[in-house]
Amino acid sequence: METLLAFVIGGLYAAGLYLLLRRNLGRVILGLALLTNACNLLLFTTGRLTRGRPPLLPEGADAPQGPYADPVPQALVLTAIVIGFGVLAFALALAFRVYRATGTEDLDLLRTTDELAAYEDASTSEERDERPEQRGGAAE
Repeated sequence: METLLAFVIGGLYAAGLYLLLRRNLGRVILGLALLTNACNLLLFTTGRLTRGRPPLLPEGADAPQGPYADPVPQALVLTAIVIGFGVLAFALALAFRVYRATGTEDLDLLRTTDELAAYEDASTSEERDERPEQRGGAAE
């Protein structure tokens, strides 16, 4: 079973890296999700796949008896899932904002944001110039 998971993890890493190198922002985010899942599976596999009892100590015993499941890799995977979800949610929100601001998700067209910053500065300065005139006209 661990050999099969090694090939699955390798495939997820390969697909994730391939998607990270694409020009489309959506594919980059999908590659990030695949890499996160591959890391989770890697952490889970390194903890050894055993069906055992929880590592609880019976009364009077110094160590758990028989095969028991190691809780540390499970806790690491749970933490990695939460962190991966947060990173993925942030990346999706950022991609949505970039698409709304620029109208494209092609990474080659997003090389510079100087034109966008100049456009936003010009539009905010126009809004500032219009507001005092509107207030002045209404107050007189």
